[in-house]
Amino acid sequence: MAESENDLEHLEASEKKPYAWTLILTVCSAAIGGTLQYGYNISIINAPTAHVQRFVNETVLERWGTQLEGYQITLIWSFIVSMFSLGGLVGALLAGPMAIHFGRKKSLLLNNLFVFVSAALALASRAARSFEMIILARILVGINAGVSMNIQPMYFGESAPKHLRGAVTLSSASFTAFGIVLGQVIGLREILGGESHWPFLLATNAIPGLIQLLTLPWFPESPRYLLIDKGDKEACTEALRRLRGCGDLSREMDEMLQEKAAAMGQRAKGPWELVQDRGVRWQLITVVVASSAMQLCGNDSMYFYASYVFQEAGIQAEKIQYAAIGTGSCEFIAAVTCNLLIERLGRKVLITGGYLLMACWAVVFMVTLALQEKVSWMPYLGMTCIFAFILSFGMGPAGVTGILPTEIFEQTARPAAYMIAGSLMWLNLILMGLLFPFIVSGLGTFCFVPFCSVCLLSALFISLFLPETKGKSTLEITKEFNRRNFKGTEQQQYQLGEVLRSTSL
Repeated sequence: MAESENDLEHLEASEKKPYAWTLILTVCSAAIGGTLQYGYNISIINAPTAHVQRFVNETVLERWGTQLEGYQITLIWSFIVSMFSLGGLVGALLAGPMAIHFGRKKSLLLNNLFVFVSAALALASRAARSFEMIILARILVGINAGVSMNIQPMYFGESAPKHLRGAVTLSSASFTAFGIVLGQVIGLREILGGESHWPFLLATNAIPGLIQLLTLPWFPESPRYLLIDKGDKEACTEALRRLRGCGDLSREMDEMLQEKAAAMGQRAKGPWELVQDRGVRWQLITVVVASSAMQLCGNDSMYFYASYVFQEAGIQAEKIQYAAIGTGSCEFIAAVTCNLLIERLGRKVLITGGYLLMACWAVVFMVTLALQEKVSWMPYLGMTCIFAFILSFGMGPAGVTGILPTEIFEQTARPAAYMIAGSLMWLNLILMGLLFPFIVSGLGTFCFVPFCSVCLLSALFISLFLPETKGKSTLEITKEFNRRNFKGTEQQQYQLGEVLRSTSL
């Protein structure tokens, strides 16, 4: 008996092995040219700040014979930095239509065109004596990030098995954090952060795009997209077989067929239709709150304005670039840890716990700011608080928020949900980029009070209104949300209609 059980376990392990490798390689190929680009392009712009500002001043002097004032150079630089977020907003709006018309995989491949043009512009900007080319390059690379940040989690969530859906989709956050660290390392003065190398630094984002362009075509399209959107059952079965190996696919196919039957006769919804649909009201509210909170909690502002935060913490100027690598490393470690925990602890615990820890560390950080001139070791405690704040962010909100639209929306509503979530993320990122320096100068030692408030309110909302989605199908999650979306007899009628559709299958 024991021998037969061991044989069975060995057989199951051998069946899982091929799909594990196919799924892992698919994730790596998509993410290298996807969310890794987002993290990489956020961080590489910090290193050449002084060099690009000097280039802008020299270019204006050559053209018009006028020396720019300090505030004018800072204004142009802020404009260059903010163009990435503006491009991201455009990309988020493009992501939905692209995912519907081209599919998930092909959209990611086409998205590399923006990166290649951006790299060419950045590389030629110094020779052409045009800082406007840098602005255009940042817009294009922002569009690339906006598209990939929406379509990649969708692709992962629809390709992964239910018991691994959270971990696979959350890998997007791990690659984002790795991209941040990679950009910080490549941007060191000793590598490509020097004055003579900054155009090459800004053009290095073409390398991940090229890797994706050469590898991703060899991997399958999203099975759910092939079956539910395209109606191609044979292609869906083949994609599932490649992603899952030789295991039994009948249960997963049945779930997808039920979802297809529930969506029978429906076309892909637009954002405005989603807003008007009572059947997804609380799903939409949850995504709006979670997506907004992820930017308004103040974490990404530390990367755009890292020097501001470390100066307030009392860190010496020459040590700031190395301290910045520490922040990126913290988020990467936290994202990997979260990846290992998400299928054990669930989504709700990680998001709520992450925001509560961030609120606590924000309070401690403000205390260190108030006492840094009185206690000699207080600046180092302040730096530790920043690392802990980012670590707490990476342990939950950073990754789990991005997978919510995949899990709580059905197939026809998912692209529009990602458009709304992505647009809010980029709009709030622009808002924080504009307001954060004024928050620091206006509130001083209390600069983290707004962020602490956002963290506490977000933790409260998630704990009260987000049902746990771990290990549940889309239809099961939808039924839980319908308890809030519909009341009394209306809810019963809606659920009865859902049962009738699934039994008729």
